[in-house]
Amino acid sequence: QVQLVESGGELVQPGGSLRLSCASSGSIFSINAMGWFRQAPGKEREFVTAITWSGGRTHYSDSVKGRFTISRDNAKNTLYLQMNSLKPEDTAVYYCAAGTVYYASDYSAQSKYDYWGQGTQVTVSS
Repeated sequence: QVQLVESGGELVQPGGSLRLSCASSGSIFSINAMGWFRQAPGKEREFVTAITWSGGRTHYSDSVKGRFTISRDNAKNTLYLQMNSLKPEDTAVYYCAAGTVYYASDYSAQSKYDYWGQGTQVTVSS
């Protein structure tokens, strides 16, 4: 089992920045990738970004590429999401996820992630 706890979500103005954190514990050795997904009001949950836990390869959705950066600190078992140039359409509950992914095309597939955090609310509004 892997436990995930997100933090860092808050209200921020358009154009602002925010960093989310996801602390993980438990059987970390059982997973090889972690990612961030988000769910806006009235919409389905969607892929944001993912990173391989060992090699640090990253994958981004087109909607956040160039604005968001995913990173991880293996020593602290913590995943981060640096979000810059935030837009109102980035408003959502952001979820941290961990799983086993072998193919690049699968990093955005929610079914490949076995463990999920409770989510943290990010609101972008003036």
